[in-house]
Amino acid sequence: MAATVQKIPAEERLFSLVLALLATDGGLTKGEILSTVQGYRQRHKIGGDNATLERQFERDKDDLRELGIPLETIASPGDPGNNQNLRYLIPRGSYELPADIRFTPEETTLLGLAALVWREGSLSADARRALLKLRSLGIAATEPVLGYAPRLSLRDAAFTPLNAALEKHVLVGFEYLKPGESAARARLVAPLALFQHQGRWHLFAEEPDSKLTKTFLLRRIVSAVTITSTTFPAPPPGQGERAIAELDAVWNANLATVEVEAGSDAAARLLTRRGSILTASGALDLHYADANILADELAGFGPEVVVISPPALRDAVIARLKRASADHG
Repeated sequence: MAATVQKIPAEERLFSLVLALLATDGGLTKGEILSTVQGYRQRHKIGGDNATLERQFERDKDDLRELGIPLETIASPGDPGNNQNLRYLIPRGSYELPADIRFTPEETTLLGLAALVWREGSLSADARRALLKLRSLGIAATEPVLGYAPRLSLRDAAFTPLNAALEKHVLVGFEYLKPGESAARARLVAPLALFQHQGRWHLFAEEPDSKLTKTFLLRRIVSAVTITSTTFPAPPPGQGERAIAELDAVWNANLATVEVEAGSDAAARLLTRRGSILTASGALDLHYADANILADELAGFGPEVVVISPPALRDAVIARLKRASADHG
């Protein structure tokens, strides 16, 4: 009988990844990460097919960068073109607080008390075993990783009730506002999976009448989630992976071309996006799953970005800039 793989929460996996990349001065290869870090090693197959796990790692890298964590890659001097030999690390100088930040004695006391709590609970037995395993591979791991706390993004308000309904296999109701619509619509769905894509939480669910599956962005749920007493059969395993695969297909199919100002914040951030391509003309090709989310992001860079195509995305960014200008004079 096949052993049951322990399910590790996404936050714990990301935190463990940050700890591992902070604890090593020379960085870790993808293989070392997948075989040793909590959340990956449980599903890692020695000598087997780890394609799904590698895709998970690629998404996690994007999530860390979305959180503002400076994840860097180092090419192997002896084999610069081999992505399997890339080493990943988080430079401590970039992750630590700036030197000009100062705290009052009272603030320092409170931070010290918080650090004591983290020392007791942040580094679990699994994390300690992972550090020991890194050392057994001959990788130098520095011990004082306890002073680092994760910078976690807040979950959407809908997450907790949706997760509770997911565990109980009951229908939920909520008001959902789609982009371009003036009023929210009531939805009644059977939750199948909660998952992150590009750093944002989504609900994969089935409509009980049509049996159609749909993906909902949690930030567009504009009402409290109502948990009903109507149950539905437990879905087969792999619903989250199925939802991510469908959203990845949309992401791969959508391509935007933008011009960015050299040396700007926009250039630094957009160049590190997953799948971004610098063209011969100096423009950037960006994949995206949701045009409205990308329009929000690009509009935030102001004059540092100009959208070349598609026209609908260009119009959406211009509309946001005009609205911002009107709101602020």
